Amino acid sequence: EILYILHIMNIFKGTKLASGTEQISMEDCCKDGQKRASDNEDCASIPLISASTTCMIVQEQCCVKVLEDNMCAVGINVAKDQGACDSLLTSTCETKTTKVCLYVCVSVRIHMFVHVCLTSRRRHKRRTNRQRVCFSFVGKCAHSCVGNDTCACFKGYKLKPDGSSCEDINECLLGAANCRGGERCINTEGSFRCQREVSCGTGYELTDSNNCKDIDECETGIHNCGPEFRCQNTQGSFRCLPKVKCGPGFIQDALGNCIDINECVSQTEPCHRGQVCINTVGSYICQRNSVNCGRGYHLNDDGTRCVDIDECKGAEKVCEGHGCINLLGSYRCECEPGYIFNSISRVCEDVNECRHYPGRLCAHKCENTLGSYKCSCTTGFKIAGDGRNCDDLNECESNPCSQECANVYGSYQCYCRRGYQLSDIDGMTCEDIDECALPTGGHICSYRCHNTPGSFHCSCPINGYTLAPNGRSCQDIDECVTGTHTCTENQSCFNIQGGFRCLSFDCPNNYRRVGETVARLQRSDTVRCIKTCQPKDVACVLDPMLSVSHTFISLPTFREFTRPEEIVFLRTTVPAYGSYHLGSYDVKFDILDGNVENAFDIMKRVENGMYVGVVRQVKPLIGPLTTVLRLSMRNLTSQGDSGQNIINVHVFVSEFWF
Repeated sequence: EILYILHIMNIFKGTKLASGTEQISMEDCCKDGQKRASDNEDCASIPLISASTTCMIVQEQCCVKVLEDNMCAVGINVAKDQGACDSLLTSTCETKTTKVCLYVCVSVRIHMFVHVCLTSRRRHKRRTNRQRVCFSFVGKCAHSCVGNDTCACFKGYKLKPDGSSCEDINECLLGAANCRGGERCINTEGSFRCQREVSCGTGYELTDSNNCKDIDECETGIHNCGPEFRCQNTQGSFRCLPKVKCGPGFIQDALGNCIDINECVSQTEPCHRGQVCINTVGSYICQRNSVNCGRGYHLNDDGTRCVDIDECKGAEKVCEGHGCINLLGSYRCECEPGYIFNSISRVCEDVNECRHYPGRLCAHKCENTLGSYKCSCTTGFKIAGDGRNCDDLNECESNPCSQECANVYGSYQCYCRRGYQLSDIDGMTCEDIDECALPTGGHICSYRCHNTPGSFHCSCPINGYTLAPNGRSCQDIDECVTGTHTCTENQSCFNIQGGFRCLSFDCPNNYRRVGETVARLQRSDTVRCIKTCQPKDVACVLDPMLSVSHTFISLPTFREFTRPEEIVFLRTTVPAYGSYHLGSYDVKFDILDGNVENAFDIMKRVENGMYVGVVRQVKPLIGPLTTVLRLSMRNLTSQGDSGQNIINVHVFVSEFWF
C-alpha cells in the first residue's frame, strides 16, 4: 500500500495545490493524513485542507496506513496480555480494519488470547485498485469514488441524478430518525438531532442526553425546610420532616413546635355520662356534672330544677315597642305592620316592600322606609294624587328652549327655525347654521356664498354674469344681444362666457369672402374664404389650399374633467368606403398649430355614411385663455391629394366653470 501512496506522490511530486492563497504539496497532504491517524481520528471524515480531490485521496490513504499498523501492533500486544479483542471496538480502527481473535494453545500452562489485527489485505488491495481506477475520475465526485467511474456519498447524503453531486438526506421527512415519544426531529446537514418538545417540569432538569433527571433539592440546598426540620428528597420535589417528635397529648405545628391537643373537642365523648370533660396540658380530666339550665331557663330558689324565664316581664325591652308573647324557654314578638319577626335574632325587622313586591307598589321608583315605603317619579313626571302613579310634566310651560319647544311623554324636545341648528352643548339653544361652511357649501352657490343669520345669499362675478332666478346659479350676460358691447360696425360681436369678443376677418390674396359681415356671431356661424385665382396665375391654380374658414367656440374651465369633451365637428361630403373609380375616397384631418399644452386632438369617424372630423379637448385648461386651433382637412384620391381646406377654430376658455 505504501508503494501505491508513493506512486501517487511521485506522479504529483512537486505539484502545488491551490487552497485559497496558499500552495499545498502532496507531501503536505500525506503528512496531514498521518497526523489525523496519530490523533485517532476517523479517516473517512478528515477535514479537507485543499479543494483538490487528489489531496483528499492522499490524506485518506496515509491516514488508513498509520491506523492499520497501529491497530495490528495493539492487537498482538492485547493477545499477549490475555486481553479481550472487544476492547478495541471503540477505536477508529473499527470502521476501517477487520480484527480476528485467534486462540493459540502454546502450552498446557499458558493460554494465550492472541488478538491479531488482520487488516483484510485483499480487500484493501481491491480498494487500492479501485482507487487507481478512480484516479482517472479525480475531481468529478463531490465526496468519494468507488471504482468504475462511480461516485458515492458520505453517510447522511445521497447521490444526485447527475451521478457526481451529493445532497443531504432529510431523515425526519423519510421517518429514518429514531427520536423517542415527546421529541421532535430536526434535520441537520448530513444527520439529524432530536429535541424535546415538552419541558421537564418543576423539580426536574434536562440532561445532555435529552432526558429528564430529578433535582435533589436537599443536596443542592435549594429547599426551604426550617432549622427544626430535615430535608428528604422525592421525585420532582422534597419533603420537610421534623427532627423532634412530640409526646402523647401534643401535636406538631408547621413550625415544628409541640402544641397541646384538646381531647375534649377532638375525641367523641371522652368522659362517661354525667361527667364533664376539662382539657389540661398534654391530657384532660373528667368531673361530675352539676345542674345546668339551658337558655330561657334558670334554677329555682332551691337549686333543684330549671324553671322558665318570662323574658316579656324582664327589665330589658326585648321587642322594642312591639307586642311580646312569652313561650316556654323562649318568647315571640308580635310585630307592627311593615315589620317581620326574625326567629334567629329574635327581633322585629323592617320589611322591604320594594324588594318583596317589585313593580307592584309604585309606577316608577319605590323607596323603602321603616315600616313602610314611598313612591317617586323619574325626570319628566310628577307624582299623582294617589301617591303611587306618575303624571307627565309639561316642561314647555317653563320655556326651556330658545326658539321652539314640543312636550313629549316624560320629556320635551327643542326645535330650531330654518337656518338654525340645536346646540350640541345644552340641547336647548339654537345657533345659526353657516350654510357656506357646510361640506356641500361649495355647491350651494355657483360663485360665492355669503352667510346671514338663519340664511345665506349667493353672488356672481362683477362683470359678465348675473344671478339666476333660483338665487344660486350665475348666468352669462350676452352682451351681443343686450347691446352692451363695444364692437364697431366693421366688427362682429361674439359672446363668450363672462364677456364678449369683437372679431374681424380679412381673406388672404386670391381669396374672396362668402357672405357679408354680421353684427353678431353665434357658435354655429362660420366665416369662409374660398380661392379665386386671377387669369394666367399658375401658382394660384397649383396651390392645393382651396379655402380658409373661421369658426368660434366658448369653453368653461371644467370643474371636473373626467373624460374627453367633443367641441368641434368638421363635416365633409366625402362618402365613407368610397371607390377609386368614383374619385375622392378618403379625408385626412390634422392640427397644424395652436394646440396649447396638447390639450386637443382630432379624430375621424363616420356619421350618416360621411367622414366627420371631431375635435376633442382631452386635457383640462385653466382660463382665462385664448387660442386659435389651425386645422387641416385634406381630400385624398387614388391620384393623391386633390385639395386642402384650412379651418381656424377660435377657442375662448372662460375663467369660471359656469
